[in-house]
Amino acid sequence: MSATTGMAQQSAVDEARVHQILATIADPEIPVISIVDLGIVRSIVCDASGVEVGLTSTYSGCPATDVIRSTVLETLQAHGVRARVRMILNPPWTTDWISVSGRAKLAEYGIVPPRWLHGTRGKATDINDEPVACPRCQSAETELTSEFGATPCKALYRCRSCLEPFERFKCL
Repeated sequence: MSATTGMAQQSAVDEARVHQILATIADPEIPVISIVDLGIVRSIVCDASGVEVGLTSTYSGCPATDVIRSTVLETLQAHGVRARVRMILNPPWTTDWISVSGRAKLAEYGIVPPRWLHGTRGKATDINDEPVACPRCQSAETELTSEFGATPCKALYRCRSCLEPFERFKCL
């Protein structure tokens, strides 16, 4: 590819196209949900020097952060997009940023999605120790068995009705 072709390809990239590309990147710890649906893509800025993608980790010290950052850069580069990633720490990520579609994907996969943490007036409407319905049989007869599931973002539960274990995404 010539330098001229590369520049033309770069200038044709816009925020919507970058958003579409990022929506194809699965979270490495929960592969049924994209980083866009997870709500960690905070900004996309396109300018003459390329694209800057702002990302927020789900929590400080998340082991997937470096993998996500490099996957974003590699994926955009594979689409001919010159990019850089900026980590955004403030405000911290909240489960309220998980999209409606992302919540549905989590539930379909068997992970109880978090409830909305804040109501329309900004008051907390959910806490992590509320009763949780089993994603398999819908029974409310469940119990917390561990504060941590496969990732620190999830807790492990067991259904007393069907006896199946399941995870719930914590409200953060």
